[in-house]
Amino acid sequence: MNLRNILVPILVVGLLWVGYRSYGWPGVAAVGGGVLMWLLLHFTRLMNVLKKAADRPIGHVGSAVMLHAKLRAGVSLLHVIAMTRSLGQLQSPAETQPEIYRWTDASGSWVECEFQHGKLVQWQLQRPSVSETGTDAATAAPTP
Repeated sequence: MNLRNILVPILVVGLLWVGYRSYGWPGVAAVGGGVLMWLLLHFTRLMNVLKKAADRPIGHVGSAVMLHAKLRAGVSLLHVIAMTRSLGQLQSPAETQPEIYRWTDASGSWVECEFQHGKLVQWQLQRPSVSETGTDAATAAPTP
């Protein structure tokens, strides 16, 4: 169980108690208003991220290489969805841990991310092999 699930409600109740002890019911109203504003800000961010992701194909990203470069351990699934502006294609069985999602770009490269309880644990970039792309080193244009 995540410790945050216990500490956040205890902190909110503690803040409400301090507000009541300091200023009475107006203090409770002020603290309650602050907590409500905090909740609404997070809800608004969640809705904006999901609204942007709803307009794109599932599991598609502009550049898998750039996504791979931006990822870091510990970021949330919501943060990765915000970066890609797309929901990931679920690779693991539903409702199991760890959750594995894949984002693929137009070149066939893909990034596979493993999330444990909503936090990024590990990820890998896979690029198509030379035989899959149909080009080889001899026919590719030389770089200047």
